[in-house]
Amino acid sequence: AGLKTFLFDRAFSSPLNSLPPPPPPPPSPSIVTAASAAERTPKKKERASPHSSSSNEGTVEGGTAETPDGRRTSKRKRAKVEYREMDESLANLSEDEYYSEEERNAKAEKEKKQVPPPQPPPPEEDIDSDPEEPSVHWSNISLPGSFAGVEGAAFQSRLPHDRMTSQEAACFPDIISGPAQTQKVFLYIRNRTLQLWLDNPKVQLTFETTLQQLESPYNSDAVLVHRVHSYLERHGLINFGIYKRVKPLPSKKTGKVIIIGAGVSGLGAARQLQSFGMDVTVLESRDRVGGRVATFRKGNYVADLGAMVVTGLGGNPMAVVSKQVNMELAKIKQKCPLYEANGQAGERCTNVPKEKDEMVEQEFNRLLEATSYLSHQLDFNYLNNKPVSLGQALEVVIQLQEKHVKDEQIEHWKKIVKTQEDLKELLNKMVSLKEKIKELHQQYKEASEVKPPRDITSEFLVKSKLRDLTALCKEYDELAEAQVKLEEKLQELEANPPSDVYLSSRDRQILDWHFANLEFANATPLSTLSLKHWDQDDDFEFTGSHLTVRNGYSCVPVALAEGLDIKLNTAVRQVRYTASGCEVIAQNTRSNSQTFIYKCDAVLCTLPLGVLKQQPAAVQFVPPLPEWKTSAIQRMGFGNLNKVVLCFDRVFWDPSVNLFGHVGSTTASRGELFLFWNLYKGIHSCTR
Repeated sequence: AGLKTFLFDRAFSSPLNSLPPPPPPPPSPSIVTAASAAERTPKKKERASPHSSSSNEGTVEGGTAETPDGRRTSKRKRAKVEYREMDESLANLSEDEYYSEEERNAKAEKEKKQVPPPQPPPPEEDIDSDPEEPSVHWSNISLPGSFAGVEGAAFQSRLPHDRMTSQEAACFPDIISGPAQTQKVFLYIRNRTLQLWLDNPKVQLTFETTLQQLESPYNSDAVLVHRVHSYLERHGLINFGIYKRVKPLPSKKTGKVIIIGAGVSGLGAARQLQSFGMDVTVLESRDRVGGRVATFRKGNYVADLGAMVVTGLGGNPMAVVSKQVNMELAKIKQKCPLYEANGQAGERCTNVPKEKDEMVEQEFNRLLEATSYLSHQLDFNYLNNKPVSLGQALEVVIQLQEKHVKDEQIEHWKKIVKTQEDLKELLNKMVSLKEKIKELHQQYKEASEVKPPRDITSEFLVKSKLRDLTALCKEYDELAEAQVKLEEKLQELEANPPSDVYLSSRDRQILDWHFANLEFANATPLSTLSLKHWDQDDDFEFTGSHLTVRNGYSCVPVALAEGLDIKLNTAVRQVRYTASGCEVIAQNTRSNSQTFIYKCDAVLCTLPLGVLKQQPAAVQFVPPLPEWKTSAIQRMGFGNLNKVVLCFDRVFWDPSVNLFGHVGSTTASRGELFLFWNLYKGIHSCTR
């Protein structure tokens, strides 16, 4: 018994993007969500792309580069490790590859039956101008071809297909220390069991079914199969989410657990503990389940106020849940134009030219690469014994770039001055030489005027003067040629001066949009992000296209809550725990006078980090939590991302665009409503 406090707080990041000139607007209602990154305390990265997986605790998607699936992600000069040691081919699994040919044909046939008689074809349009991305029903997702089978099942479960993890090694010491062939047998049984579960996650996978489905000779060791099945079930790799039980729950409960919080973390844990035979009660202070997953529904409108993006299905447990729940998934288009105001109130925003956008984005990537070099190559991570933030490093690099521009200007003017001095010296030589030529020419003329017969001395004088005059004229011609070259060089230098600024005010505004995007992805100002560790989660991101849930993300927690004992409007005020058990004191949030006491064997705390950081504490622990845990709570950052939902009677923007960016006028306001989303078109039922 005793208190076990778990801090499960994975946030959901949002993408960013754009708006082109409006075509004739259809009369259907629609919703635009504007993201504001104005107010934050310790979240993370990405340009015009919803492909960053982020955490409110402060980590996530830097600069941006094109990836094979078209998404833009952070571009840094750091070696990327393989995704959980998986093959690169598996890590690059695209969303389209989840469909087998049979499923594609079945889906096409189904849509054919549902679609009304075809209308006359409309004028041909670019594929990206399709006003609406069709919803994708993931009830029959499979991994075709080389991505199917046991290797694909291991990848989808975030495990290496060809080696044991450290956790498996600890749980199976006899296997890890045994011969290589024994480990291969273990890995096949593990991967095959995962495959059996992923093939049909709507029904409980029992040990008996697993043993029956295993091929010979892998089914000969029933004890090992049972151990592997129990391990995978115990660690939530099979039989999780919403599925039909084949074996009934044991009538005798093995223990009483109170779970604080009915968010996705609490609900998921409650279902797992309940499946293990425990008596579980969930206490939730709000009048709904879902926590930070909340869907706005009013009339004909629907929008997610919290989590709203499935950040790739490759390796994502949500791929399994999407099979179990009726989630209408739709791919988020990557196109994200930027718009800037012209400074006049009431005037229409103008589109940032593509060339300018790409140029600034390239510079943004270079800045991130430079900060990565500072941190990982030069070990510039502390200044005056204080850790350097990403924001500090970026500003330092910008200042160095500005200094470099000024240095280039100085060097350019030095070259001009040097060329002018060389030209001046050359002209002085030419003037002096010209005087000598005049004087020598006069002497030659006088010597030549002596009437013959001239003696040998006079003849020698005439010829010597002519020789000297010829040499001086040749030297003068050479200096004249040098003069032309110097003048051409001077004209070229004066005609091609270096840039007098590193970034113009307009360039800085666009760059600030990228910085705001980075702050949005991390839900915190760049000044609070660790230079060295801000992107540490990049190697563990899910793969595949990002998707939105058309019928609202809340269909997931609503489905997870079915069959659970949940007490809504019940706020936990105090948790008392001893070696013999726990006591939870809660209060009705509607009538603060009503108090409840729940006794249990263990408490599972799934409160968000932001609640745990509150002072005075929202929940009192008696005795207090250990210092290592409270200090971890205080050290971890927790961000704040504001959304504004705008509902319109008609679409007056380009419906083919899911996202568009707004460039702010100042650095201080760069995060205010910098990103708009156009994802939802109407309300749908939330059913399984």
